[in-house]
Amino acid sequence: MPNAPIYNMAGEKLGEIALSESIFGITPNASVLHDSVKNHLANCRQGTQSALTKGEVNVTNKKPWRQKGTGRARAGHAGSPVWRHGGVAFAPKPRDYGYTLNKKVRRLAIKSALSAKAAEGEIVVIDGLTVPEIKTKAFKGFLDGINVTGKALVVTREIDEAVVKSARNLPGIETTFAAILSPYSVLNAGKLVVDKAALEKIEEVYA
Repeated sequence: MPNAPIYNMAGEKLGEIALSESIFGITPNASVLHDSVKNHLANCRQGTQSALTKGEVNVTNKKPWRQKGTGRARAGHAGSPVWRHGGVAFAPKPRDYGYTLNKKVRRLAIKSALSAKAAEGEIVVIDGLTVPEIKTKAFKGFLDGINVTGKALVVTREIDEAVVKSARNLPGIETTFAAILSPYSVLNAGKLVVDKAALEKIEEVYA
């Protein structure tokens, strides 16, 4: 059964806590993780690129010159894509790149991501993750106390405004809560700092 170290807010190690075998101890499915990350990145795309077609550029609709007898190539429209200042052939237009994955695939992806982190020893559990006041320096000291440097994902049971605001100016530190935990966020983080209550929620939801 996988284990993770558990600390208090003072940075003191309290021992180790057992993690659910069915969530943190499975063999990660690389194919599903790839599909999940690709899906996340696709859903993040704005899809706002746009260009003008030959029918939308601001040019006259008059035929540039007569069809025959000039010695030049035939031309019917000044907005032609082959002309300077003409429109774009097959111009990109605003679109939605998002798509959904099967529910079973999404569940397997999050379990695979959590299991990969557990196998690497990158999960740290906090017994009562609370911040008395919104203070970035204090939160940075807390992370240093539990040996968390670089990129990390802090997971709370519910939205904790004090934690979110204390961590938002720390480079590489992201916050989330158990209900919206995503495989991409887990894989993108170096360390996973999980409140004990959030851990219980994760095991309850994905058991």
